[in-house]
Formats: sequence, structure tokens, C-alpha cells
Amino acid sequence: MLTTLSETKATEDAGLASVDLVLRLMELLAQAPRPRRLTEIARELGISKARAHRHLRAMMKHGYVRQDVESERYEVAIKLMALGDAVRERFDVLAAMRPQMARLREVTSQTVTASSFIEGSVVILELLQGRTLIEFGVKPGASLDLHASAHGHLALAFGPPGLLEKVASGPLKAWTTATITRGRDLIAAVEQVRGQGWASAPDQVMLGVNALAAPVFDHRGDWRGSLALVGSTQFIPARPARKQIEEVLAAAAEASRDLGWRSKAA
Repeated sequence: MLTTLSETKATEDAGLASVDLVLRLMELLAQAPRPRRLTEIARELGISKARAHRHLRAMMKHGYVRQDVESERYEVAIKLMALGDAVRERFDVLAAMRPQMARLREVTSQTVTASSFIEGSVVILELLQGRTLIEFGVKPGASLDLHASAHGHLALAFGPPGLLEKVASGPLKAWTTATITRGRDLIAAVEQVRGQGWASAPDQVMLGVNALAAPVFDHRGDWRGSLALVGSTQFIPARPARKQIEEVLAAAAEASRDLGWRSKAA
């Protein structure tokens, strides 16, 4: 059967319309201050709920959108980070942290992780395995509990206003018997982190494992993410060695300087 030019053009137009809708959906969800209901999405885009649902399901299948099981609301998923890999080179926080990650691994032999705060969660951006026998399975894109991780405690100490109070008022999952599960204890721990400028989280998610993290700031002095050593408590004790603390703080400060940060003493 021959296809006419008008039929070909109609097919092409339909394809372009679908692409346009997917991009509009993505922009809507990315800019929304909170997850959106299907009815809201359809109304704002001027399309039927059935059409919106069909495209959202396709985006979920490919990992670009997620749906909360309880509220049934939609929001963008972590996989969207991958779309920015090609352009986050010069001024991006990860580009600033990468050289320091490599240096930290060389001087400590421990695993090094970098994180940032994305869509209300602390997300691992990159991991360099250490030179020890133990390897850690945390992968880029993984989210960490704010109350039970060194990266998370830095987010609570230096991140968005009101975040600590919000997290402390909610249920705190007990990963181990050592996990902080009371709001007042979490607030006290974060206040200590804010005062000393670094965080550790011994046995909080897994017994025998600790992390030592320091914050990275940008030219405005805003917290942008964190660098951390991760290892067994045999190598990173609950009270890390002074040399380890100095190394992590120095690496985070250097990454901050690459983002335009200047210390008050400078």
C-alpha cells in the first residue's frame, strides 16, 4: 500500500506533537515545587487525563518520572541527572569535586563519595572505590537518609532552611541499633556538625561502617554538596583521626574555592 505525502506529513506532525508534549511534561514536573496529581497535570497542559497518563507511564518506564505509591502524585526522577552530564563540566559542583576525590583516595586509600541535594534528597553523584579489600555498593544516583548519613547531616546543618526541623519532626528509620531515631537527638547531632564543620556517621546505616564528610560551598556561600571518606570503623573510627578530618576539610575547601567560595579569613 502506497503512503501519500499528506499521510506522511500527518505522521510526522503527530510524532512532533508527542515529543513536544513529553518536553512540556518534563518541564512542568521539574519546575513544580511539589509532586503533581494527574488531574493537575492534564489541566495545566490542556490535554485529557488519558493522554497525560499514557505519556507519564512511558516516561516512568524509562526512569525519567516516578509516582509516589501513597499519594499517586508524579515527579521527575533521579535519572534526569544523566541528561546534564554533557554540560556540567566547568562550573558544576561535581567537576569541582572530582579532582579532590582522586586526591583523597590517594592519600587515605579509602572510598570517596560526592553528593548533592536534589529534589529533597541527598544523592550520591560519584563514588571512587578505595584501595582496601572492602568495596561499597552505593552507586551514583542513590539517595541517602538525611538522619542516618554523614552527607545527610551536612545537608541538615548547611542546607535549605527548615529542613532539619522537618526531618526531626517525622519518623526516623532505624537502620541499626545505633541509628538516631529521636528528633531531639538528631537536632543535637546536627548542631554539633554545624559547629565543627564536618560530620561522621558511625554504624548509622550498617554496623562497622563509618563516613567522614565535609561541606562544599559556592561563591555565594551556599552549601552545594559534600565530599566524604567511607570505610570500616577499623579505618575511620567513630571519632576520626585528626589527620583524616584535616584531609577531608582541605579537599572540600579546595572544591569550594573552585566554585568561587572565599573563606571569611581570606
